[in-house]
Amino acid sequence: MTNYFSSNFKLGILGGGQLGKMMLYDTRKYDIQTYVLDPSPDAPCKIACDHFQQGNLMDYDTVYNFGKKVDVLTFEIETVNVKALAQLEKEGKKVYPGSKTLEKIQNKGKQKLFYVENKIPTAKFVRFSNKTHLTEGITSNKIKLPFVWKSTQGGYDGKGVSVIKSGGDLAKLPDVECIAEEMIDFKNELAVIVVRNPSGEIKTYPVVEMEFHPEANQVEYVICPARINDKVALKAMKLAQKVSKAFEHVGILAIEMFQTRDDKILVNEVAPRPHNSGHYSIEASYTNQFEQHIRAILDLPLGATESKLSGIMVNLVGAEGHTGDVVYKNIEKIMKMKGVTPHIYGKKQTRPFRKMGHVTIIHESIAEARKIAEKVKNTIEVISG
Repeated sequence: MTNYFSSNFKLGILGGGQLGKMMLYDTRKYDIQTYVLDPSPDAPCKIACDHFQQGNLMDYDTVYNFGKKVDVLTFEIETVNVKALAQLEKEGKKVYPGSKTLEKIQNKGKQKLFYVENKIPTAKFVRFSNKTHLTEGITSNKIKLPFVWKSTQGGYDGKGVSVIKSGGDLAKLPDVECIAEEMIDFKNELAVIVVRNPSGEIKTYPVVEMEFHPEANQVEYVICPARINDKVALKAMKLAQKVSKAFEHVGILAIEMFQTRDDKILVNEVAPRPHNSGHYSIEASYTNQFEQHIRAILDLPLGATESKLSGIMVNLVGAEGHTGDVVYKNIEKIMKMKGVTPHIYGKKQTRPFRKMGHVTIIHESIAEARKIAEKVKNTIEVISG
C-alpha cells in the first residue's frame, strides 16, 4: 500500500472553492500533501493547501501540466478540461472520478440520455441545440408549456435553470444548447450519496430531503433523515445504487431525485464530488462526505455512513440588496444555540444568493432540529459591511 500519510505523496485537487476547502480539513487531519489549482487568487482553498496554483480549469495545458505534478488527481467542480484528464489517464495517472464518468455528467443533455440508455427513471425531456431550435420545438408541440429549461453546460446553484411558462420567459433565455424537461408534480426532493472505491467497496448515506428557496432555486435546508416512509427510502437507496453502478464512478456520487405524488422515484441529476446535500455529515455522521471522498479515491477502507444524530443543514447565502465586503450579522446569537455549528467558506465578497457558508444543526429529534434550523435562518444575515 502507498504511504499517503506524512510522506511525499501528492494529492491534486482541481478547483479551490468551499468544497475543496472542506476536503482539506480531512487531508490535514491525515497529513496528506495537497496541490490545488483554481482561477481565483482569493480561492477559499488557498489558506489550507500545501501548494496553490492559479490557473484556468478549462485550459488543456494548465490542467495537464498540473496533473503531471501529482500522484492522484480529483476535482471539486465539474467544469474542468476532460480531454486533459483523459490524456493523463492514458499516461498512467490516477484520476478519480475518471474522465469517462465526468464526460457523461458534465453536459446535462448527455447525462439525461445516459439515464434513458441505462433504464434509469427520469423526467421526460427534449434536447435543443439553440434558442431557435427550442422555439421551433414549442411551435411544433414537441414540448408543451410550462416546462423546466436547463442549460446543458455550466449551470450550478440554480443558475442555468428556469421554469418557462410563457413567451416572455422564453425571450429572457440565453442562446445556448439546452434541454426542455417536463414539469414533475413532486412532493419531495430527495438526495442520496453513494461512495465507491477502486476495489469496488460501496457504501450509501441515508436518504436526505431538500427544501428549496422558491425564487433562488437553491437548497435552503437539507434534512437527514428524510421525513419519508421506509418503503420510499428503500426505493431511493436502490435506485441510487443502480445509478452508481451505471456510472462506475470512484469517490462520492450525489444523486438528486424527485419523489412524485404516487411515490415513484425519478433521478433529476448527479454530481461526482462532495455535494451540498452531504454537508450535514460533518457534524452528524460517523464519517463525513469529504473524508469519505478522500478514502475512496485513495482506495482506503470506507468509513461508516450512519448518522450519530439527526442533522439539518441551512445554507448561508448573500442577502438581497447586499454586494461587497461580507458581514455575518447575528452569528454570535446562533452560536449560543445548542447543537449549532456555522461553517464560513472564506469568500470575502458577498452578493445576492451567493453561497457564503452553511450552518449544521444536530439534535436527537429531527422535528426539534427543524425548528432550530428555522430560528437560525431567521436570525443570521449575510450582508455587506
